[in-house]
Amino acid sequence: MASTIYTITIDCAEPRRLADFWAQVLGYEVAYDEDDEEEVAIEAPEGDCPALLFGRVPESKTVKNRIHLDLNPDDQEAEVRRLEQLGATTVDIGQKDVTWVVLADPEGNEFCVLTPREA
Repeated sequence: MASTIYTITIDCAEPRRLADFWAQVLGYEVAYDEDDEEEVAIEAPEGDCPALLFGRVPESKTVKNRIHLDLNPDDQEAEVRRLEQLGATTVDIGQKDVTWVVLADPEGNEFCVLTPREA
């Protein structure tokens, strides 16, 4: 029997702020929110994708992520513009001449926006 990914956990300074950003990016909804905002989880409305859990940690991000998300939009250029309006920034991690765009969320976590691919 194999396992499935239930939740991807992301350490952060401001769980609610980052959860709100990623909920807008992915069209997810808040599924869990602690009263003290130590943890906030978001998930797809259909619940068929892994949830993202944002947990407060005291230390700040200092180096490139060891794991990151790759987004598959219908229109890469339009999606990059939309994500930048939500608060993402373009970052250079040494990717050189590639077909994807590397962005960072409001806390500096890198992610990629791919050219359209079939699901």
